[in-house]
Amino acid sequence: MADTWDTIADWYADHVDRGSAMHQFARAVLVDVLPMDMSGQRVLDLGCGEGLITRAAASRGAEVVGVDPTVRLIERARAIEATGATGATYRVDDGCTLATVADDWADWVTAGLSLNNVPDLNAAIASIRRALVPGGQLAFTVPHPCFEAPHARWVGAERVIGSYSTEGFWRSANPHGVRRAGNHHRMISHYLNALIAHDFTLTMVAEPLAHPLVIAEQPQRAALPPFLLVRASWSPG
Repeated sequence: MADTWDTIADWYADHVDRGSAMHQFARAVLVDVLPMDMSGQRVLDLGCGEGLITRAAASRGAEVVGVDPTVRLIERARAIEATGATGATYRVDDGCTLATVADDWADWVTAGLSLNNVPDLNAAIASIRRALVPGGQLAFTVPHPCFEAPHARWVGAERVIGSYSTEGFWRSANPHGVRRAGNHHRMISHYLNALIAHDFTLTMVAEPLAHPLVIAEQPQRAALPPFLLVRASWSPG
């Protein structure tokens, strides 16, 4: 039987909680584009998983709600919150609809390595826009679409680029990788054009190079950005 987020939820949460260098770097990359003081602001963390980004935003004083469609990951996030309260709350919700989120609620939406898991990007962006207040901002990361494309692989220290232009759902063959549960590959232009089509204004596009702790574990990543980072704002036209 093929893995899904439901079947790998506990493995994933344990992997993150052990202090994966790549996940710590992913958190830092996204959180670094948020204000240091978020007191009085509301943050919606889409695809929150076990709450890595959610807790980081809450630590800056924000009122944060994390949503994820995987029940077990929400259970793990709530269990962590129970052991060290940050004020974050968690809900089971689909990122394509955000049915539990009121219109004009969030000052910020964060999506750390999660928009690549939604099957309908346009629906997700439309739901994010609905949830944001006028002038609200979206900050997200996805696995770098070029270097983490389907069938990309390492040959020694060299990265062989996979099927970058072939968009769609795929599974990694790596039995120890997150994307064995599936991933929706999209070109960079697909993400950016989806934002533009929904009246977002791009304010940052970045490709941060791997942190030294990541390179210490995976030296071959020294010259390649593992993530695409995008920040955009939305205001009614």
